[in-house]
Amino acid sequence: MSGLLALLDDVAAIAKVAATSVDDIASAAAQAGTKAAGVVIDDAAVAPKYVTGFSADRELPMIWRISVGSVRNKLLILLPALMLLNAFLPQAITPLLMLGGLYLCFEGAEKVLHVLFPHADHGVEQDFDVGDAAHLEEQKVAGAIKTDFILSAEIMTLALSEIPENTLWIEAVTLAIVGVMITVVVYGAVALIVKMDDIGLHLAKTGFTLRRAIGRGLVNGMPKLLWALSVIGTLAMLWVGGNILTHGLEVLGFPQIYDAIHHIAEAAAHAVPAALTGFVAWLTTAALDGVLGLIVGAITIPFATRLIGPAIAKLSGK
Repeated sequence: MSGLLALLDDVAAIAKVAATSVDDIASAAAQAGTKAAGVVIDDAAVAPKYVTGFSADRELPMIWRISVGSVRNKLLILLPALMLLNAFLPQAITPLLMLGGLYLCFEGAEKVLHVLFPHADHGVEQDFDVGDAAHLEEQKVAGAIKTDFILSAEIMTLALSEIPENTLWIEAVTLAIVGVMITVVVYGAVALIVKMDDIGLHLAKTGFTLRRAIGRGLVNGMPKLLWALSVIGTLAMLWVGGNILTHGLEVLGFPQIYDAIHHIAEAAAHAVPAALTGFVAWLTTAALDGVLGLIVGAITIPFATRLIGPAIAKLSGK
């Protein structure tokens, strides 16, 4: 009997540890996922373009194939690579994260540039040139999965940096959960977005007056939703990119910019009622990080478009 009681006690202790681990994983996953929101919003805003020009019955199968490729990118390539890097060369995480932040700043600044100075883009025009449908679908899916790899690398590296130090398996499971969770959110939202006009059109043709009004609202609201997602995604990219750079510089021993932003945010918070201090401090920090991201991104545009881009094109033959 004493042996049975001891066994039950051991089982209870294991269950308690497991429950604590689950709580740790859930908490870390939520924190890491929140930090990656800027990339996620932009991903959701950009992804619908990959199914533009295809028949309605091919949209969801294409999104499914892209989402499967995204999970494969995250779990089979990026997760093992990042865990090995974190275990054997953790000092490389901050520079890699800053490189991703620099890319976010560049992409955000380039979007702002296109809004302020609209101009034709030969690459984009080729991208929307529909040739053989089956061959084009394969090209689009493959291209989307490659683009997703870059965004997934940013998301996974950013998420890893936000996971509290713990045992290797908890960090790995947390990172896997974040990767899958973000993929489901992004491509679930993309599926809903690309089908919103079809749903609206169906409602507009059938049912009562209210249903038809809702349907017309969905159809008319689709362009506005995509525009709003694009704006929010651009602002979030600049904020997150600038924030990554300032924190990275602080970690590497250059805290001047981070400290300056922190002091300005504190001063702004002290100038408002106590109930608003937290929000004002966050908003000031985010705004200053975003301005920094825009400045850095604008500086990188000529280097990326005239040096790095052509070099990559020459090496890849594209």
